[in-house]
Amino acid sequence: VQLQASGGGLVQPGGSLRLSCEASGRTFTSGTTGWFRQAPGKEREFVSAFRWSGSGKYYAASVKGRFTISRDNAKVWLQMNSLKPEDTAVYFCAATESSLIMSSMFTPVSWRYWGQGTLVTVSS
Repeated sequence: VQLQASGGGLVQPGGSLRLSCEASGRTFTSGTTGWFRQAPGKEREFVSAFRWSGSGKYYAASVKGRFTISRDNAKVWLQMNSLKPEDTAVYFCAATESSLIMSSMFTPVSWRYWGQGTLVTVSS
């Protein structure tokens, strides 16, 4: 399975971007799919995720209310609104075949498949 993330770019503070993630080799129909980000000099951190078997969506406290994760069988999106300079990072989509419990979602080692990352820069 290969994941392809796209949609990053340069945006001013307060602006919006929509990231997309597409899988090759399989479709998104089971397990858990989500987004992480990694800012320069920092560890990779959880952003958002959901399990295909349920309706719940999970967000990091830092993005809740501003970011929205959504899906269909072909793609997963991350709508990012009210962007802040501290949102600047490389954003990675991730997936795994298992339905992760919430505590495991936050841990990068819980995820099996990773996209190559797309850079989001929030700056005036």
